[in-house]
Amino acid sequence: MVEPQLHRVTLPNGLRVVLAPDSAAGQASSGQAPVVGVSVHYDVGFRSEPEGRTGFAHLFEHLMFQGSESLEKLAHFRHVQGSGGTFNGSTHQDYTDYYQVLPSAALERALFLEADRMRAPKITEENLANQVDVVKEEIRLNVLNRPYGGFPWILLPPVLYSTFANAHNGYGDFTDLEQATVEDCAAFFDTFYSPGNAVLTVAGDLDVDQTIKLIEKHFGDVPARDVPQRPSFGEPFPTAEVRGKHTDPHAPLPAVALGYRLPDPVGELDAYLANVVLSAILSDGDASRLQQRLVHSEALVVDVSAGTGLMGAPLDARDPDTFTFTAIHTPDVGVERVIGAIDEELDKLATEGPTEEELHRVTSRWAASLYREHDRVISRTLDLGSAELLHGRAELISELPERIGRVRAQDVAAAAKELRSDARAVLEIEPAGDENGGAA
Repeated sequence: MVEPQLHRVTLPNGLRVVLAPDSAAGQASSGQAPVVGVSVHYDVGFRSEPEGRTGFAHLFEHLMFQGSESLEKLAHFRHVQGSGGTFNGSTHQDYTDYYQVLPSAALERALFLEADRMRAPKITEENLANQVDVVKEEIRLNVLNRPYGGFPWILLPPVLYSTFANAHNGYGDFTDLEQATVEDCAAFFDTFYSPGNAVLTVAGDLDVDQTIKLIEKHFGDVPARDVPQRPSFGEPFPTAEVRGKHTDPHAPLPAVALGYRLPDPVGELDAYLANVVLSAILSDGDASRLQQRLVHSEALVVDVSAGTGLMGAPLDARDPDTFTFTAIHTPDVGVERVIGAIDEELDKLATEGPTEEELHRVTSRWAASLYREHDRVISRTLDLGSAELLHGRAELISELPERIGRVRAQDVAAAAKELRSDARAVLEIEPAGDENGGAA
């Protein structure tokens, strides 16, 4: 893949713009019409929501699809899909994104739609009540009525972290959601959804000069507002092992999650990337160490994984971020045996480091997956926007394959050494109906 030349513009109202032209987008091998991706990343995620308003950032993401002062409810859906495009939005720890991919001939339509809701979304009592019900149903489906729902991203943080911002349930408590008011929503919009608190990214088949003119036309008159000072969500590292338990009424087997603090993904990027490689050596594919030992050789677990990033993806948040292990095991094995095996594998890597074959395999696979993902316009658009917002450098996504390739065995060993048993969280999942943690 040929990396696009990035172009930046900042509008007078503070909106940061990143353009990544690629005239081959959607053409040639696919035989499709030229396509363009448009995303807006707002510098607000569920770590920013106020105490007593858990789930508010995600709820507000839903409200942004409920029309505006110019367009009725569902108009965004109709205009994008009517152009042959797709769209969505998502809420993360430190940002909320909105995006669409559509034929490049419909670029102006996408820019109008995003500018329109940045200017004035339609926040009414009816829309709020409707979307509170939608979010509650989503929580029932994805968390409350699903085996291992919220495991580990909802259940582990209150064990590992001590502050409300880092520890609370980003999906939301029903009581908090039900108590949200239109005034709360208006204040949240005024605080966090100003143009100066956002990054607009356009990637794919586009003409730079013409696109800038269209952006100025549609976003230029969005009123500037004060940009909130972004707080630090940092907190001290654990100084001991902390433990918690959760009873899951739907889980057929017990499970365990281990959580550790990671190096700062922005300020200590290379140390962070060593943890990415470490997690892949431990659990990526059948050849990985935990798969070989815990699943195939000793049959201690039915499933095991290791990963950087609380939400399941690396480089998706600022500091603090989380390294996690999760394992589902049978009652007869017991949680301590599973934890002991993980600790032994970490000790081996801390002492000996990975083999050159392991290192080459996981770094090559990770680099190949990045190239493959960024061949997709939507992935490239979203990753450019989040890298610009979190790191201040959209170029980072092009540099990652080379930087991950520079990770050496001693870097992985150092990362493994930092995942200490005296500075972690342990969360046990116990199936309901069996006081010993076994299946009912």
